[in-house]
Amino acid sequence: MKLYFHPVSTTCRPIMMLAADSGIDLDYQVVDLFKGEHMQDSYSMINPCRQVPLLEDGGFRLTESSAILKYLADKAGSPAYPSDPQARARVNERMDWFNTGLYRDLGYGLIYPQVLPDLRRPDDAVHAGTIAWGRDKANGWLRILDESFIGPANAYVCGNEVTIADYFGAAMVTAGEVIHLDYSAYPNIRRWLANMKARPNWDKVNEAFYQYFVGPYKEQKFQGL
Repeated sequence: MKLYFHPVSTTCRPIMMLAADSGIDLDYQVVDLFKGEHMQDSYSMINPCRQVPLLEDGGFRLTESSAILKYLADKAGSPAYPSDPQARARVNERMDWFNTGLYRDLGYGLIYPQVLPDLRRPDDAVHAGTIAWGRDKANGWLRILDESFIGPANAYVCGNEVTIADYFGAAMVTAGEVIHLDYSAYPNIRRWLANMKARPNWDKVNEAFYQYFVGPYKEQKFQGL
């Protein structure tokens, strides 16, 4: 199986983590987002959405990080995607929540407009309003994650066993490290992230993210939480 990816991508890192932790053999094909390779015609013929990740399994192509995680976990029989219907439904629920709730406002409202030129609003007042809106909404989602989903008793977002929802959500929340977000107001989130970062493959999988996406902005000032 071939994965078209970029190692700093928030949506690719969860797949890399699952593959590393589960021993899933993938042929990694870099699509250089920094050079705009995803916008070239040669890649758009593979993925008309011009995004990563894309999984190629023989003649079958699959996009969307959440769908790829589920597909790979199923193929590998990974316990990170439990077979019990209710346990699996909970994982699906959390992944949908991350994708449609927290990531929309945390990522595209607060983080990325401050670092990605294509997402900067052309009007300064509109841009400032976008970030303020993203901050307010993101804090609401983070409170839910901290107090209701993880809480004081759980090690992970669906209980005390790691699931693909953790791989998915941890990449989204750690994207905040690019703009130095301080999660100290959310102790359960911090404990959960510490659990994820303690996994044996975290450092290897996320090395490029910290070097090429977090590192260049180390001294820059941003709007935080």
